[in-house]
Amino acid sequence: MSFLISDAWAQAAPQGQADPLVSFLPLILIFVVFYFLLIRPQSKKAKEHKQMVEALAKGDEVVTSGGMLGKITKVGENFVELEVAEGTRVKIQRQAVANLMPKGTVKES
Repeated sequence: MSFLISDAWAQAAPQGQADPLVSFLPLILIFVVFYFLLIRPQSKKAKEHKQMVEALAKGDEVVTSGGMLGKITKVGENFVELEVAEGTRVKIQRQAVANLMPKGTVKES
C-alpha cells in the first residue's frame, strides 16, 4: 500500500537566526504611527494652549473650561478676573481659560 501513499518526512529546521531588526520592525512601526497620530498632535495642542494662556491680557474675551463666557478685567500671575455680567466678576485660574473669542462676542450673547 505504500506505493499509493508517500511517506511524510519532517523538514529540516532552518539554520541561523533571523535578523533582530526584522523581528523588532513591527514594534518600531507601531511606535512611529502612535507618535505621529497621538503624541505629536497632543503635545502641539498643549504648547499652543500654554502660549495662549501666557498671552492673556485685559480686555480679552474668553471661554473657560467650565463654559463661562466673559471679558478679562484683571490679569494676575496665576489668576484672571472675568466679568461675566454687568457688575459680576469671577476669579479663575489662568489654566481654566479654554479659548479666546473674537472681540464683541460677549455683547452678542
